[in-house]
Amino acid sequence: MLLAKAGWSVAVVEKSKFPRRKVCGEFISATSFPLFHRLGIARQFFEQAGPEVREVGLFAGETVLTSAMPGSKNSDELWGRALGREHLDTLLLDAAAAAGAQVWQPCAVMHLQRDIEGFTCTVSNRGTMVTLQAGIVIAAHGSWQPGSLPTQAVHRLRRNSDLFAFKAHFVDCDLKRSLMPLLIFPGGYGGMVQSDNDRVSLSCCIRRDYLRRLRREFRDINAADAVLKHIKARCDGAREALARGRVEKTWLAAGPIQPGIRKRYLQGIFLLGNAAGEAHPIVAEGISMAMQSAWILCDYLVGRQQDALGGTGLEILAKDYSATWREGFAKRIHAAAMFAHLAMRPATSAMLLPLLKLFPKILTLGAKLSGKTKHVALARRLRVSGTM
Repeated sequence: MLLAKAGWSVAVVEKSKFPRRKVCGEFISATSFPLFHRLGIARQFFEQAGPEVREVGLFAGETVLTSAMPGSKNSDELWGRALGREHLDTLLLDAAAAAGAQVWQPCAVMHLQRDIEGFTCTVSNRGTMVTLQAGIVIAAHGSWQPGSLPTQAVHRLRRNSDLFAFKAHFVDCDLKRSLMPLLIFPGGYGGMVQSDNDRVSLSCCIRRDYLRRLRREFRDINAADAVLKHIKARCDGAREALARGRVEKTWLAAGPIQPGIRKRYLQGIFLLGNAAGEAHPIVAEGISMAMQSAWILCDYLVGRQQDALGGTGLEILAKDYSATWREGFAKRIHAAAMFAHLAMRPATSAMLLPLLKLFPKILTLGAKLSGKTKHVALARRLRVSGTM
């Protein structure tokens, strides 16, 4: 949308046909709402999204804690909201097409070749090969799925600590509408939030070795239902919130996820979203970070279009984008890793729970550290103020 609105010729190559469901916690921080207003999609988003999330919580064993969600410093809307990816992604893609982007969907990128003119991209469109020419390529393919691009992940050795993600929508739940609790249970963590159409979204991650153990224990049900039984048995708050709830449609699964910081520019290709760096989902910032990283990159490309045309200018632009990306997201990713490791260590969790009970506002502080109060626009505008 940002590039198409600026007059660029844009092709969006998307492997799936929208609308489609996706493993995602669905929460979007208020720090992304200025971008929605800029794109002209804020009204549609607010019409579809769930209620404002004004409280952060913790469900761990018998412990049920709540604290205020910190409000955004740089947005008229102070609190985030949740929207299913089948709705959000379709809204974004339709708006991009309306802005002039050409959508190739469903398509698969089969080959990418760099030359002096830019890139030649070979795309499979329902079995028919199509060649696209582009001066700039942006990889927004996520982190965990191997593929044909040099920016996509490679298979790695299996580890017991690998995390697998599960997600489902529930209806007829008793979760407080303004609350987004963190779930802590042996071997993993998760979260719940009131999303669109009176649905509650539950998403979680669990270690490979714990998942293997649960599948042995509950042989007669699928892996996702076994994980749900585990969560209900170990989180009183989750069990109570889901007592009347039932799964809408089916569970989704993905993984193993690969949190961490990666390159933002590789072999002439720009990376954003989880392809550039992925936070542990414990902080519920994944989709917000993805959209904000696109915001940073596109403002650089549009504001320094001559540099983007190639040569050494493009390399300098890439370094500036990478630095601004790190300034905006590295602390979030490191904080998320710290929170996740603390949550998944039973001994540490047992030590921290008494402290959290005495000082539940620590949850508010954790939300601030995860990036829910200050968006990246300030650093971005300072860096490009001389070229915008």
